[in-house]
Amino acid sequence: MYLVAICDDETEELDKTEQMLRNYEKKYPQTNFMIECFKNADELIHAVRDKDYTPDIILMDIYMPEKMGIEVTKELREMGNKSRVIFLTTSREHALEAFSVDAAQYLVKPVSEMILFPIMDKLLADIEERRRKYLLLRIEGKIQRIAVDDIAYCEAQGKMQHLYLTNGMQCLLRTTITEIYEMLSRYQNFVRVGIAYVVNLEHVDSLNAQELQMDNGRKIYLPRGSYRSLREKYFGYYCEEG
Repeated sequence: MYLVAICDDETEELDKTEQMLRNYEKKYPQTNFMIECFKNADELIHAVRDKDYTPDIILMDIYMPEKMGIEVTKELREMGNKSRVIFLTTSREHALEAFSVDAAQYLVKPVSEMILFPIMDKLLADIEERRRKYLLLRIEGKIQRIAVDDIAYCEAQGKMQHLYLTNGMQCLLRTTITEIYEMLSRYQNFVRVGIAYVVNLEHVDSLNAQELQMDNGRKIYLPRGSYRSLREKYFGYYCEEG
């Protein structure tokens, strides 16, 4: 199931967009949308901020009376919302600005199914790929789902593992650093650093023979003899990415 939000101040446009999504479901019966329609920007912001509403995709008009769609998306991003946003608009005027808030697409009305459906294909494929990149971890007595991309590094401290996330949060895990690494080793951006750390190379700003610098400012000192191997993994990862 996918949560989809449509935000437009014109009821006719809301209905039209929702109908296209229902037609997409008919074309691809394995797809199931839970669609919520919002007639103004404040309703959407309230749902995300106060009701923990986390849509996978938001289709949003750029021109709305209270706030421009780009302003709304900027607010959502500041809340940590990572929904894929498709802007629907009558003008190309704000196209460049739209992508500054990490918009997935910018479509000029009238939008047809021929245009929308391939975009939905790609976004849903991306969402499925991301959904596969989660760990189920027991944190403070509860099983929680943590996105692999949100993990910056893990540090062993005695019998507890300290998992540091990209949003600044820290989770305590009662497991071993070896078990953590076994879960993460399938992803090529994670490497073991000595006996105490597992590090996400995506969040390493720099490294030298003594230390590596994380993008949150943390320095991790390297065990003797580990620099050459780590350097090869670091450059190998980024060369392959490029």
